[in-house]
Amino acid sequence: MSRAVHVAGVGMIPFSKPGASEPYHVMGAEAARLALADAGVDFSQVQQAYVGYVYGDSTCGQRALYQVGMSGIPMVNVNNNCSTGSSALFLARQAIEAGVADCVIALGFEQMKPGALGTVFTDRPGPMELFDNLADDLIDARGIPAALRLFGGAGLSHMKKHGTPLSSFAKIRAKASRHAAKNPLAIFRKEVTADDVLNDTPIWPGVMTRLMACPPTCGGAAAILVSDEFARRNGLRTDVRIAAQAMTTDTPSTFEARDMMQLVGYDMSKAAADQVYAKAGVSPQDINVVEMHDCFAHNELITYEALGLCPEGGAEKFIDDGDNTFGGRVVTNPSGGLLSKGHPLGATGLAQCYELTRQLRGTAASTQVDGARLALQHNLGLGGACVVTLYEKA
Repeated sequence: MSRAVHVAGVGMIPFSKPGASEPYHVMGAEAARLALADAGVDFSQVQQAYVGYVYGDSTCGQRALYQVGMSGIPMVNVNNNCSTGSSALFLARQAIEAGVADCVIALGFEQMKPGALGTVFTDRPGPMELFDNLADDLIDARGIPAALRLFGGAGLSHMKKHGTPLSSFAKIRAKASRHAAKNPLAIFRKEVTADDVLNDTPIWPGVMTRLMACPPTCGGAAAILVSDEFARRNGLRTDVRIAAQAMTTDTPSTFEARDMMQLVGYDMSKAAADQVYAKAGVSPQDINVVEMHDCFAHNELITYEALGLCPEGGAEKFIDDGDNTFGGRVVTNPSGGLLSKGHPLGATGLAQCYELTRQLRGTAASTQVDGARLALQHNLGLGGACVVTLYEKA
């Protein structure tokens, strides 16, 4: 029988623009210290560590955590593209649930460069090669950076299938800015309107403007996960637990469907969410708050449907009815999401955990969703992996 897993502590540092942050190891160590302090745990009590980052040499996790403590524990460095942080969380949860450890830290950080994401190793085939090749076959968007082409193409697919207007994506970005305006840890806190978004610099005419894309960001976040027994023995809080979690990777439909939405992980997201709902015995209608992977406004829109928050083809109405924000059916990305809070790849999944843990504790201050009891986290990495986590207020 699997054991209950509680989020005893979380920590997050304010995100910043490339060039304006501390080095990765300083950010990582600070996030770890904040999570340990929040949990009331000393590093000497931590039995394992899973550390996520994408852009860095091997053992950057040790470089960061050695500043916090050198206790000889297992440390595993994790790289799963944009779902890296939640992949570290997934491994930490598994260790406790399986009885291998009682207190584990999941840490994520990223020190990024300005501009679009690029390939580091150019002397070998890239993991995204098959994705890029199919995208080039399906859409005419050569010269547009890879991530923008893939996610913009997914939005374009939704527009063609369901008649979704460009203004729907603009409304998502405007909503993100309203939420981030209340979040002191977000990188972009200026409120913008849907018209501002539509009138911003076009990246892909008729498909995407600059404000519809998240910025490269630096930052760090961490979580301390513990077992029931450890929490009781050490007097730690058990008010937030991981009720269910699933990680999925691509299936043949990613390529065989010849659809840009599938190419960026729609089926991965749906499969992970369905597994989580089934395991926890809940439905999408039971969820109060969601932190989802809005690397582009386009991905937030198609993820509404993948997570079952609205029917397929129903995202435009879901947005227009205000069902994705405060006062609506479910609050999506109260933190401002990746679009406004920022997206330091390795830290993103754990920053989502930070926000949702505070939501369920009732300590999210100006971003608080009243009465939140079930919180869903969705973190997606192309290439690919998707992690969906359901947190429950105990």
